[in-house]
Amino acid sequence: MKREDNIYQLYLQILREELITAMGCTEPIAISYAAAKAREVLGELPEKIVVKASGSIIKNVKSVIVPHTGGLKGIEAAAAAGAACGDESKELEVLSTIEPEDIELLKLYLTQTEIRVIHQETGHTFDLTVAVYKGQSQASVRITDYHTNIVQIEKNWEVLCDNLKTEEVKKADRAALTMERIWEFVQCADIQDVSELLDRQIACNMKIAKEGIRGNYGANVGSVLLKMEGDSVRVRAKAMAAAGSDARMNGCELPVVINSGSGNQGITCSVPIVVYGEDLNCSKEMIYRALLLSNLTAIYIKTGIGTLSAYCGAVSAGAAAGAGIAYLCGGKYEEIIHTVVNALAIVSGMVCDGAKASCAAKIASSVEAGILGYYMYLNNQQFYAGDGIVAKGIDQTIANIGILGSEGMKETNNKIIGMMIQ
Repeated sequence: MKREDNIYQLYLQILREELITAMGCTEPIAISYAAAKAREVLGELPEKIVVKASGSIIKNVKSVIVPHTGGLKGIEAAAAAGAACGDESKELEVLSTIEPEDIELLKLYLTQTEIRVIHQETGHTFDLTVAVYKGQSQASVRITDYHTNIVQIEKNWEVLCDNLKTEEVKKADRAALTMERIWEFVQCADIQDVSELLDRQIACNMKIAKEGIRGNYGANVGSVLLKMEGDSVRVRAKAMAAAGSDARMNGCELPVVINSGSGNQGITCSVPIVVYGEDLNCSKEMIYRALLLSNLTAIYIKTGIGTLSAYCGAVSAGAAAGAGIAYLCGGKYEEIIHTVVNALAIVSGMVCDGAKASCAAKIASSVEAGILGYYMYLNNQQFYAGDGIVAKGIDQTIANIGILGSEGMKETNNKIIGMMIQ
C-alpha cells in the first residue's frame, strides 16, 4: 500500500471521520446538538421542546450526567441545555461554552419550559428529532444513524433541508476495511499523516483517565482495580481505561477523542495502548502504529454492528486494544488476528443496557479479554472455527460479530429498553 493509493487515502479519511472530539456521553450530546441547532433555526429561545427518540438513544441518555449542567441527568436536561446554552457550531462539544454562571439560569429554564419525550421507532436504530416552539413559530432538526448526521430541518412546518441518508451510505467506505489491509496500512503509514490526530487522542484520553483515577466518579472502578490487583501494567491498562469512562459519564467535563461514535470506545482502544507503550519504553512511532491498529480494528468490528445495539461496544474496542498491545509486545500479523478472535470469543455475550457507571467495569473486562487473548496465543492456545461464533478466518469471525450485534440482538435490545422505560 502506497501513500498515493486510493485505499491509503480512504483509511486516512476513515480515521479523520471517526477520531473526533466530544464532551460527555455522545447520545445526550447529540440531543443537545439537535436542540441547539433547532433553536438557531427558530431564532429565539423556545418555550416548548418535544424530543422524539429511538429506544437505543433513550437507553443511553437515562443515567448519565450531561456536562456543564451542574450534575443534571436525562433527556430533558440535555435538550434544555442545548436549547438554552448550546453552541451548535461546536457539534459534539456543543455544551463546552456554558459558563458556571449559566447553570442556575439553565436550571430555572428547565423548570419553566414544557419538555416532552416521545419514544418512537422508525427503522433507524439511531433516530432523533428535536422540535422547538415559541408562540406560533416552530423549528425541528432530525438526526439519524450517527450523532452529527442532520438529515432534515424544518421551520414553521416547512422543510428547509431534506437529506435523509441511511447508515449504509456512511458505511460504504468502511467496506474496504479488512484485517489484512489494516495491518498493511499500519506498517506503511506516514506518521506525519496521522500524528496530529493521534496526539490529540493521547492527550485527551489520557488526561481524563488520570482524572478518573484521581477523582471520585461513578463506581470508581479504576481505583478499585488498582487496590484489588496492584499496579502491574496489565492492571493499570484496564484500570485507567475504566477510570476514563467513569469520569466522562459522571460529571467530568474534559473532552474525549471518540471512536465509532463512542467516547467509551475511544478511551478503550487508546488508553491501554499508551499505558503499555510507556511501560515497555516503546518509541513514539511504535505507539502511533499500535494506535492505528487498535483504532481501525475497533472501527472495522463496530461497522457491522451499527451505531447502537444491545451488543456492548466495549467488547470490540477491548479486542482492538488487545491487538494494539500485541503489536507493542512484538506481535506480527498472526499474533494480532488470533488475539482479536480470542478476545471476541471470550466476551461477545456482554450486553449494552445503557450508558452508566457499570460501563467502566465492562471496559475493564473487555481490555482484560484482549490481553488474555494475546497471552493465550503466546502459550499456543486459541479458539477454533466452529467454537460458537468463531469462524474460519478473522474477517468471517468479525462478520459473525456484526450479524450477532445488528440482527441477533434486536429483541434483546427491545427487552432492555422496555425494562429501562418502565
